[in-house]
Amino acid sequence: MNSNGDWLPRNHEGLCNQANDTVDYLTADVLNRIGITGSSLNWYNTDFIPKHDALNLAFDNWKNPAERTKVITAAFITAENEFKPLYRKLYIGFLKGNPLVTDEDLVAMGLPKHSTGAKTPPTPPTDVVEATTDTSKPGIVGINFRTKNAKGTAKPKHVRGAEIVSAVLDTPPTDWAQLTHSSFDTKTPAQLVFTGEQRGKTLYFALRWENNVGEKGPWSEIYSAIIP
Repeated sequence: MNSNGDWLPRNHEGLCNQANDTVDYLTADVLNRIGITGSSLNWYNTDFIPKHDALNLAFDNWKNPAERTKVITAAFITAENEFKPLYRKLYIGFLKGNPLVTDEDLVAMGLPKHSTGAKTPPTPPTDVVEATTDTSKPGIVGINFRTKNAKGTAKPKHVRGAEIVSAVLDTPPTDWAQLTHSSFDTKTPAQLVFTGEQRGKTLYFALRWENNVGEKGPWSEIYSAIIP
């Protein structure tokens, strides 16, 4: 793994070498043994392999600095960016959690061994969210959110973001169920955009944290803002 804990090398040559180790190891016999057959095998052969071949070709054209041009570099970066998501999908979707794939298989492919430590499952968030609004831009209500009484804007552990429910109403709501529009933001601030006809009306909204597996925390109080 690299310094960021990612199994995907950040170095261009390192990525190509690792990908070649993976593909060279995945012979027809190995693919059959680890259960990559049928539609999975079709994806591997028709989606993954062509992108891998394109990466190798682009890298061969790029690797000599004396022959490297802006066009060659751009073509290589494009090939690399198109290949990476498929390589991640191959590892995460077909190899990492596959019980038919051994640690020896993974090492031979240049990939990390199976994890041996049991992960603690996340628990539903317990922190309440608080918010302030920014109405400096016409038709836009900005919502700055964080854990209530926190000094910074860092999200609680295992939390991926905040669900925001809202509604434009003539009278204040008495329950969160009346806030029928739902959106989600992974970081503050969020922005809710409105039409010109809605300017001057009152927006009501509330927020709650959501963890990495979709479990939700308690609602905030219901806030209001005049749409600028």
